[in-house]
Formats: sequence, structure tokens, C-alpha cells
Amino acid sequence: MSDSDSFIDALTRAATVHFTPARQGPDTAAMWGSGFFVAPGWVLTCAHVLAPHLKGDQARVFHLRGSEVNGGEPLEAQLSCWLLDGEPRAEQRVPVEQDLALVQLVEPDVEHECVWLTDRTEYPGGRGMVQGYRPEQQEDGAEKRAVRWKATARINGFDDDYGMRFRPEAEFPRGGSGSPVVDAHTGAVVGILKSRRVGRDGGMAIAATALRRFGPAYQLVMAAHDRWHGQSPKVTGHNWIERQDQLPGAGVHTSGEQWSPVDRREALSLLAGVHPPAGIRPVAELAKKARGGVAPPPGQLLPRIWRDGHGLLYEAGQPVAAIAALHYLQLVVEYERSRGAEAAPLADWVARRLQEVPRIVHTVVTQATLPPGLVHPRTADGQDRIVVRYPRPGDGSAVVIVELEPVCDARPARFYWRIRVDDGHDVNEPLHEEHTGEGVPPEQIVQKLRGPLDEVFASVDSPGAPAPLEVALPADHFDTAVHRWQLTEMARLHHPAYVGVRRMVVLRDLARRGEPDTVWLRRWEGMLAAEALTACRTPPQRQVPRPRHFEEMPPSAVPVLCRPAGRGVGRRAIGMALQAGHGIALWHTDGHPDHGCTEFCEDVHQGAAVLLAQTAGAIELPDRLRRIRDDISGSRNSTHWAEGVSMLYDDPSRPLPADDSGPVDSP
Repeated sequence: MSDSDSFIDALTRAATVHFTPARQGPDTAAMWGSGFFVAPGWVLTCAHVLAPHLKGDQARVFHLRGSEVNGGEPLEAQLSCWLLDGEPRAEQRVPVEQDLALVQLVEPDVEHECVWLTDRTEYPGGRGMVQGYRPEQQEDGAEKRAVRWKATARINGFDDDYGMRFRPEAEFPRGGSGSPVVDAHTGAVVGILKSRRVGRDGGMAIAATALRRFGPAYQLVMAAHDRWHGQSPKVTGHNWIERQDQLPGAGVHTSGEQWSPVDRREALSLLAGVHPPAGIRPVAELAKKARGGVAPPPGQLLPRIWRDGHGLLYEAGQPVAAIAALHYLQLVVEYERSRGAEAAPLADWVARRLQEVPRIVHTVVTQATLPPGLVHPRTADGQDRIVVRYPRPGDGSAVVIVELEPVCDARPARFYWRIRVDDGHDVNEPLHEEHTGEGVPPEQIVQKLRGPLDEVFASVDSPGAPAPLEVALPADHFDTAVHRWQLTEMARLHHPAYVGVRRMVVLRDLARRGEPDTVWLRRWEGMLAAEALTACRTPPQRQVPRPRHFEEMPPSAVPVLCRPAGRGVGRRAIGMALQAGHGIALWHTDGHPDHGCTEFCEDVHQGAAVLLAQTAGAIELPDRLRRIRDDISGSRNSTHWAEGVSMLYDDPSRPLPADDSGPVDSP
């Protein structure tokens, strides 16, 4: 076969751009590097292309240009987010898994082409095309402008999860970093050019699957990508998918039993309109069932979104059969229904596509049922739920409560502690406690509690249903990252060590001991009655917190802080929230820049908004957050928005026992 398809080449070229400073001068480089449009207004490139120029000012506006974008005229753009861990350092070699950046147009309403990104996790390697821009070298050594270039390259090696190595047969120019790598077999972008070998041919690319490390931004960008490709006509008058249908990687489509690139485009476009899955497990379980109960080959990356599940259905790079794809899509429909939602457009399209398949396929798909692990018993209102509901008074479930009380006048802080069990009827006397002496410093609390908590959990945990852990402490200490506690130094391989991964972990306000006040009760009852929860940024951007911000929130609103709650602005905000009767709040415990919010703050607020939108009632929220923590633990994603997030879940119908340590009458 030929090295590439001329139409796919043209479409790739139309989507490829290069970056330049907004203001040109004698000392500025003609270009920084290359990139390409992946969705309307979104450009993907390497982080190391932008890092030297955005160091100290990540909000800097720069230009991007493409020979077939905006008539060749520059467009203003800004960094949206990158995977770099911390501030870039001079001459720093960026690891493969961190070397991606997403750029957004300042004015997004510009027509442009977008590449087609592969949905497959695995890539067997093979011949591909790389094209981007390089600086043109003048006779005097100056770089005056950027010119297009193209190279054929074969991928024949892999480094860990995301590195793809080229055979030493192609030479990549300086400035090519960030260029798209197109698989000639399927006509899909499978990687991003990262580096060349100086003075030699060959180099390295980053697998497109590294995009999954962007977290909520990945969901947002890929949904926009799939919706854009699901529309017609395109900017250039040609269509990626229709052209891919003629490539060897599409297989032979002689009947409706085969899944074509056109089917894939329609399916992924419709999946983009479905609510995001509640973590990795639903995607993996539904894909496994659609594959006939056979797990994908080992070594596959964890799926993040519904699109990734579709990508798990391929076998050794071969096109998926229609029965597997339709079965998977119908399972997604059933999953949505189990959440009390509907995916009507997807369900209608599956029903129409089933008219083209044999009867046996029709039967398998229409009788699809969720795997047992994703089916939750029906609740009193008759709706199915796939998450564990938080215990309420009288339901027979046990909750383990740890109270951490600061020792008066101790500097630095030290704590007394006690452990109780709330069985839903009344709170028993402390099972373990230390309430005399000098107390325990914060760094030794976990070691002190390991043995007693292990004993208590062993007595109250049910098979497959670990009891929730509540930690009650003063608001000044709300940034204690309890969900990161490790209650065993040597965890078993099948049991995660972090307490917040294995069980629901929430915080409570120690000052709310005893009879709850009417403000707290009224707001809690209003939240339980609300049809949907909403995230409320606290405090509003560029404002200081005011009591009215919290008093005027509707009962369904959950305060969300992208900063610590134990000091500074966050401490004032959480204090006002407690005073206004809020029983649920989310905040980020790991610090906040002094100069204002960053892109990560936006990730926290966006991620929290998605979490709350997926939650059918307050009593589902702790388990939904636990599932996210489980996903973070499995993926080792240190940059996930929820990694440092803590939750206040303070139910006034289950108040902490009143403090009986106050003054008493003299005998």
C-alpha cells in the first residue's frame, strides 16, 4: 500500500498549526513549535513547546497560524492546561507522560478542520505520516518564517504506557514537536511528535491515549471532538470518516454485521451526549460484557469515558463486529436508565441500526442487562441506583466515628481522640479513647488509630460493604487529608491501603455536637428534598466571602472551595457556610496560589459540578466521591482535580453526642 492517503494528508495539513509570539521582534523566535486542532477552538501540542515561553506567565496570549486556517492570518490563543507537574525549569527534560498541553483560541468562533483521534487504547505499530511546521533557515542564519514539512515514519517500539519510538529512517526537523502522527492503516491520529534524535534520524512520539491524563478536560475535549465529526459538511468539503472507510484498517463491510467507520462516528457522536460515567469501573465492566465476558488483552490503559470503552472492543487492531458494538451501546443506555436518566438519541439510533443485523444479534442486544456488580437494589422510590447510599437513622447500617479534639493551649497542636460506632439508633459509649495526658501530635494520629480502627472495622464491616468513616474535628483542622490515611503499613494486594479508597470517608464539625439548631436542620431537609444538587463556587470569583453568599444559596447548592478550608479566605468561607447551616461542602486541601485562581482551580470547580450533576441526592455523594478516589488510586493520577478534595457531610439527624466535659456543680 502507499505510504499515506492524499485526502487524509490534506485534512491533517488543514488542521495543523504552529505557534509564534504575539509580538515579533529581532530577538524573538520565528516559531515555537507545531500543534493541531482536535476540537472546535482546541489545539493539542507538547508542553515543552510552550513551557519556555510561558514560564512565569501561563496566561500569556500568543499566536497560532496555519496555512489553511483563517486565511493564514494569526489567531490569538492561550494555554488552557498542561500535564506538567509544577512550574517548568530551564533545560528540564519533560517526561513523556507530562509532555502534553491543550491550547484554546481566545475567539473560538473560527471555522477550521479537526483531526480524527483514535479511540483505540492499543496501537500495534506500523507506518505513519507526520507533518507539521519547521522554521526556514535563511542564508544569514536567521529564521524568518515557518514552512510545512512531511515525513513517513514507522513506529516499531514502545516505552511504558505512552512513549512510541520511530525506526531510524525518518529525520524530524527542529520545530516539529507537537505535530500529529497519523496511522496510514486507519487514517487516525495516534500520537504527537515529541522529540528527534539530534544529528540522527528517528525520534519519539507521545501516544494519543496520554490525553486521558487531563481528567475532566479530556471528557470535555473528546466530547467536542466527537460531536464535531458527527456533523456534516466539513470545512474542507471532505470527511475523515468517509475516507477512512476506504483504508485497509476499516476492513471489508459487506453486510450490516460489520462495524464501519461511519457506524463508529455516529456511535461516538451520540455517546458524547450521554452523561459521563461514574468512574472507570462502569466503562470497563460494560466493555467486558459486550466482548462476551472476555476482558480486553492485558496491558490496556484504564478507560475514562464511554468513548474509551468503545475502543476496548477491537481485537488485535481488527474492526469490531457490529454485535459487540451494539451490545456495548445498549448497555450504556441501560446504565443511564439505572441512574434515573435517559439516553433517547442513542437508544433510537441503536434501534435503527439493529434493522440491518441478523435476528440473533437483534436478540442479544435488545435483551442486554447490566452486569450484577453495577446493579443496585431498588430504593423506596422505585428507582435503580448503582451507588451505595450513605447510612441514615434506623436503616441498620453502622458508621465508625473518630473525634479529634485539640488539647487546650497546646502549641503546636496536639489531639485527644475517641472512637465510637453509630449503628443508626444511638451512639454507643467510646470503644477506644485517649483523653488524658499531653495528647497526640498530628503526624502520629494515624499510627495511634491503626490498631483500634482495625479492631472496630473488623466488627462492623459487612462482606463487600465497608462501614463509612466519619472524622469529627474543628474547622481549623479541616485540611487534615483523612482520605489519604493508610491504616496498614503493609496492605494486601487486593485491598488498597488508603482508607478513602476502600470506604466512604467524610468530615464533620466537632463544634456541632449535641442538639442541632433549626437553621442546620432546615437546610439539610431542603437538600434531601432537592431533585438535583448544584455546585456553588465559594467565594465567587474576585470576591471576598460574605455571609449572604451562603445564606442566599438554595437548599440544593453545595459550597465548593478550590482552596484549603482551615486557614485564610477558605477558613472564613467555611465558617460562614457552617453558620448558614450547610451540611455538605467540598474543598481542596493542598493549598492555593497567593495571586489568585489558576487553571487547576477551574478543573476543581468543573469536576465538582460534574460530580454533583451525576448525583441523585445527597446520600449518594460520599460513595460517588469514594469511587473517584478509587479511580485515582488505580491510575496514579496525581493531577486529578479530586485527589486533594475533602468533603463535609454533617447529617443533623445523626448528631454527635453532646460534650459532657464542661463544668459541673461542686459536691
